[in-house]
Amino acid sequence: MASIDYYLGTISPYCYLAGDRLEQIARKHGATVTYKPVDLLQLFDRTGGIRPADRHPSRMEYRAQELVRWSEFLDMPFNLKPAHWPVNMAPSSYAVIAAQQAGGGDPGGLVHGFTRAVWAEQRDISDNDVIRDILGDHGFDPDLADRGLFVGAETYGRNLEQAVEAGAFGAPFYVVRETGQRFWGQDRLAFLDRHLASL
Repeated sequence: MASIDYYLGTISPYCYLAGDRLEQIARKHGATVTYKPVDLLQLFDRTGGIRPADRHPSRMEYRAQELVRWSEFLDMPFNLKPAHWPVNMAPSSYAVIAAQQAGGGDPGGLVHGFTRAVWAEQRDISDNDVIRDILGDHGFDPDLADRGLFVGAETYGRNLEQAVEAGAFGAPFYVVRETGQRFWGQDRLAFLDRHLASL
């Protein structure tokens, strides 16, 4: 059985556009997924990337066109300029970490719930009430929003170090532990599917 480490950002538009395709692929191949939220801005800094605010206008203009193209292609609602972006991604990341450790709910749905809240629902995922709502919507105890802060903060920092060590430099980023094969971007999920089929 393959094991996939999924390095993600809860404010990433491309993680949102990935939808639940990773989970479908994992079920198809009997693979497990470990969700590893990271501070994307620090990941960019550590791996030679450029924060969105510092990118050349040409890159940002292309990014805007590409996001709209993909959302239309995938038939997913999308706000190019969401009301709450950028926003502190740490609280929602801590919630994902705490929920995954607690078990009993749908961690993939939770991740998508946070990204959808940003890019389709105009919600502030740094707000405690929003975090509690999204936790509850996906089968987790809403109190994890408060109880999971310490363990979440510790793991969040470790996830960044693990991402750098694994060769991740953006999100979504998928690493198959058994083979070391890396896949960057929601548009590479078909390649991940093909790779898992070959194992």
